[in-house]
Amino acid sequence: MLVLYETSAGYAIFKLLDEKKLQATDNLFKDFETPAKANKILKLKQFSKFTDTTDALAATTAAVEGKVSKQLKKVLKKLVLPDVQEKLLVADAKLGGAIKEKFNFSCLTNSNVQELMRCIRSQINGLLGDLPEKEMTAMALGLAHSLSRYKLKFSPDKVDTMIIQAVSLLDDLDKELNNYIMRCREWYGWHFPELSKLVTDNTAYIKIVQQVGTREKMIKSDLSEIIPEEMEALVKEAAEISMGTEISDEDIDNIQMLCIEILAMITHRTSLFEYLKSRMMVIAPNLSIMVGELIGARLISRAGSLVNLSKFPASTVQLLGSEKALFRALKTKRDTPKYGLIYHATLVGQASTKNKGKAARMLAAKASLACRVDALGEDGNVDLGAEHKAKLASRMRILEEGNQRRISSGGKGSAKKHEKFQFKSEVAQYEPEMDSTLPVKKKKKKRSLVEEDGESSSPAAKKLKVEVKEEEAQEAVAEPTSEKKKKKRKRTMEVEETAAAEPEEPVSAKKKKKKSMQPEEVEEVVVAEAKAEPTSEKKKKKKKSKVADE
Repeated sequence: MLVLYETSAGYAIFKLLDEKKLQATDNLFKDFETPAKANKILKLKQFSKFTDTTDALAATTAAVEGKVSKQLKKVLKKLVLPDVQEKLLVADAKLGGAIKEKFNFSCLTNSNVQELMRCIRSQINGLLGDLPEKEMTAMALGLAHSLSRYKLKFSPDKVDTMIIQAVSLLDDLDKELNNYIMRCREWYGWHFPELSKLVTDNTAYIKIVQQVGTREKMIKSDLSEIIPEEMEALVKEAAEISMGTEISDEDIDNIQMLCIEILAMITHRTSLFEYLKSRMMVIAPNLSIMVGELIGARLISRAGSLVNLSKFPASTVQLLGSEKALFRALKTKRDTPKYGLIYHATLVGQASTKNKGKAARMLAAKASLACRVDALGEDGNVDLGAEHKAKLASRMRILEEGNQRRISSGGKGSAKKHEKFQFKSEVAQYEPEMDSTLPVKKKKKKRSLVEEDGESSSPAAKKLKVEVKEEEAQEAVAEPTSEKKKKKRKRTMEVEETAAAEPEEPVSAKKKKKKSMQPEEVEEVVVAEAKAEPTSEKKKKKKKSKVADE
């Protein structure tokens, strides 16, 4: 029975001398306590060494995928084929199946074989014999590094650490350049203050100071290569009538040395920016197209790596760089920010103030997709970034014009559409009028129709009004007065008789009585007086209304 054992240095094939040991593996480790004991159980038949790390990586990846490598095929053809009658013990079941398909002989893989492999691993240096231990460890380390690179699909062109360092250095250079330029303007401003107002470009200002020196030399010097001719004439005029102080040659030498340093930093910054653009187009081409090289590099630097950035959702990408404002807003319970570093992208910058939030949200969604393609995609295709950028540009154009197309109908529209399909529970109410079998005149309908028509002059409305009035007059004549009405009439008659019998009191006496009376009694007296003494005009109106009704 043969044993196939894979090492980082090559393939080893052992002959199992005592097959009974494989059946009882509980105490098998005792037989492998020393190399001498191990050699009594196993005997090395052949060892095929890898030439370099590339061969070792190819063989290991083939074993991981369950395939037979070229070197293993050669070993098995030379040694195993003459001994077809023997079984081959293999650690991996997939590899055993592949060997069985290729060479048509049985391969054994079970828990006892795994225990035997563990024992071989503990004494592999003693079993191989000729191979030194240092070489084995070096081969193992190299193979481990190569295999990890292969699994992560590692490529030296995909190193985003260079981008992080380059963009950090670029930001530092910008800060230092601003400080140096402001120092130079302030320093030289004591000698020629008018120059800083005439020449606003920092690079041109530094070049003029470095080339000319003192303002007395400004008239004779040629500045046509630095600034246009019109500005050059203004600078020379200002130099003649300048209000600045005089400085020594030593002072101007130090200022010119500072100018030389600033110009060197400017050239270094431009070269660094070009390097950053080229690296971004290699590592994250889709992200560079979407948001630009500088903004994409800053997003990667903030996230830590391109893989980390690809794991972030779109909402995190949108707010990346505005962490302080976000947590301050959450703490003070105010509105959270709408954008972070992505605010400086061209698509967001071109949008109006009202649409900047929408632009940032849409751009962050597409940028997160671009990051995932760049980080996890195998080919460096930039079609996705260009396509999404064109879509975003057209969408922003529609938003700016104000003719926003509805991709999906709003909530109200969908509610109206589906309203007729929804089931509405209707509860029937009990109406006692339906129990009566007597015919009932429908007065309410006509009256309601008259009220709805209002002051309309249509002939139908006039007819309805006449019919309603006739019905009311008939009801007033036909219906007898009830007992309650009769009682009310009797009470009013008695009140009128008592009022006529009693003499009228003066107004002052009445007021005194009312003051002495309680408030409830005063109200009763006022009501009685109003009923007892109606004015003549009211009586006339009542008579006229009765006549009209009759």
